[in-house]
Amino acid sequence: MDERYGRARRAVPEVTHDVVLTTPPIAALSARRIQDACGDQPGVLCRRVYESTQDRTLAQVVDFVVGKPLTIVAIVLAAAIVNRIARRAIRRGLRRLASGGLRERLGAARRRTPISMLDTDTGEISVRSTQRVEALSTVLRSVASFAIWTVAAFMVLGEFGINLGPLIAGAGIIGVALGFGSQSLVRDFLSGIFILVEDQYGVGDTVDLGEATGVVEVVSLRTTRVRSVDGTVWHVPNGAIDRVGNKSQHWSRALLDVQVGYGTDIAHAREVIKGVADEVWREQPGWVIEEPELWGVEALGPHGVELRLVIKTQPSRQWDVSRVVRERLKAAFDAEGIEIPFPQQTVWHRNAA
Repeated sequence: MDERYGRARRAVPEVTHDVVLTTPPIAALSARRIQDACGDQPGVLCRRVYESTQDRTLAQVVDFVVGKPLTIVAIVLAAAIVNRIARRAIRRGLRRLASGGLRERLGAARRRTPISMLDTDTGEISVRSTQRVEALSTVLRSVASFAIWTVAAFMVLGEFGINLGPLIAGAGIIGVALGFGSQSLVRDFLSGIFILVEDQYGVGDTVDLGEATGVVEVVSLRTTRVRSVDGTVWHVPNGAIDRVGNKSQHWSRALLDVQVGYGTDIAHAREVIKGVADEVWREQPGWVIEEPELWGVEALGPHGVELRLVIKTQPSRQWDVSRVVRERLKAAFDAEGIEIPFPQQTVWHRNAA
């Protein structure tokens, strides 16, 4: 009897062990059923409906009618939120980038003024700066919106079961081809962005771009249009601009080298020149920003002594101020008897004797 009891006792674990090995786990079986019913990546709604009802058809119908539309709505809503945040971030970033370190140089009162409307050198309100930031932010926000909504469109197509691999691969190939074929266009575009961000020049500025010199009429992301003094219109690609000389940014300076004869009293000439410059300063406060400065003798030329006069003016007003000062200097020199030197030559005549 003990032997039979022992044999029976030893047989029970063996049978139980065989049953455990051959019976699949309940969790694994449930996961396989959910995967068969709802796909490789089952949605939350399909999973819950199938777990509650064990009805495969009902779970698929509910997922198609309710689950996918809700997912698409969530994607569109998330894209709208991200797009709004990106647009605001671009706008604020451009304002800070355009202003540079202006806040450290402003007083407490000026800090209340929006940073995009302040001139980066003088600290005054600049309408051109505001327009520049608005134009650039509009372009960059459009690019950001296009990228965000393109990604959202791909995600929506993925919800409908469309294979995105070929689409992404095709888009990548097209992008690479366009990149190689339009390198100069991309270079012009990036150069135009930096020109606007750094405010190298704007509409109305007098610039020197190398061969093209004149007044800027149009600044776009691809080209800059400049009209020279003789009326010639230059269309310069932004990527081809190696250096920029802006003659009218924030303020300008009239630089005059006035020559007097070697026999002239320099102190007297300095008084006359300074008096004429101060007179123009008082009569034209809208043109001249600061009191003119007479730096003194600049050179001893072959025909006379050069005295340098500098006048800080409003942008692009240096030529008008120079013309007025020269005209009045001529009248003042004639009245004071100051000689204006000119090239002279002495000729000796000798006879045969």
